[in-house]
Amino acid sequence: MLRIGDIEMKNQVVLAPMAGVCNSAFRLTVKEFGAGLVCAEMVSDKGIVLKNARTMNMLYIDEREKPLSLQIFGGEKKSLVEAAQFVDKNTTADIIDINMGCPVPKITKCDAGAKWLLDPNKIYEMVSAVVDAVEKPVTVKMRIGWDDEHVFAIQNAQAVERAGGKAVSMHGRTRVQMYEGKANWDIIREVKKSINIPLIGNGDVETPQDAERMLQETGVDGVMIGRAALGNPWMIYRTVKYLETGQLMDEPSVREKMDVCVLHMDRLIALKNENVAVREMRKHASWYLKGVKGNATARKGINDCETREDVVKLLYGLVDDIEAKQQNIQMV
Repeated sequence: MLRIGDIEMKNQVVLAPMAGVCNSAFRLTVKEFGAGLVCAEMVSDKGIVLKNARTMNMLYIDEREKPLSLQIFGGEKKSLVEAAQFVDKNTTADIIDINMGCPVPKITKCDAGAKWLLDPNKIYEMVSAVVDAVEKPVTVKMRIGWDDEHVFAIQNAQAVERAGGKAVSMHGRTRVQMYEGKANWDIIREVKKSINIPLIGNGDVETPQDAERMLQETGVDGVMIGRAALGNPWMIYRTVKYLETGQLMDEPSVREKMDVCVLHMDRLIALKNENVAVREMRKHASWYLKGVKGNATARKGINDCETREDVVKLLYGLVDDIEAKQQNIQMV
């Protein structure tokens, strides 16, 4: 099993910390589908230090999500340490994760996120300062490098280990690649050989079979799933079951997908209020609808929904149409 510090997971499947997605409503939904560890979306260190109201709300944790990793980002040692200390003492997060992988310019311009990948010495300095300041285990999420000419994956991971970090999650793309191209699992394999702390692999895990292949080909201790879980928590469930039993579970029915979509929405409403939640659910509902036959009208219409009732009517209207067509086919 995957173990980070004194935190033991029930399996090797980890939900990635996706910005704008991994709030408590989404994390809890994915957790109920069997994820061994869920990771919160990245939170600004300065937002925590300044007690920004929106930032404080992002620190909310439902105890049913645990074990949980809460991710912070920043480019200055003082504010990063202060934020980590706040998370350590004032939240029930099990793990404090430091973001070194975000490729977005507004983050890297602040010397945060993937900008760290250019300097193993800074990684050591910053991680060791956080480790010394907190009691919870500290981990790092990083990419293999900044670009093809600056791939310091081994040096950076070793710096995390020397600094006292308890695990590394590594996305097999460079910062320049963003989310394009192919993830380099060969480098992830070499990093695994070079460190003694757990390594969690990330990138191009789109099916349960991909997860098994990553474990076998790279030797990583865990598999992190990100975009493949959007609107599809069954990816987590099916991966866990496949790794445990070798059995590939059936895909959900359209009604099952919409049931979970509405559950997700209701949790988001409880977290944020109906107006905000429904607007945020538009992208999630579009993801839940992905792959559903005849979904074009519904995916377009979801952007006009203003209330919970609007969303429910649209989603189950599609379900009823699909089920009616299936029944007619069976009767012929």
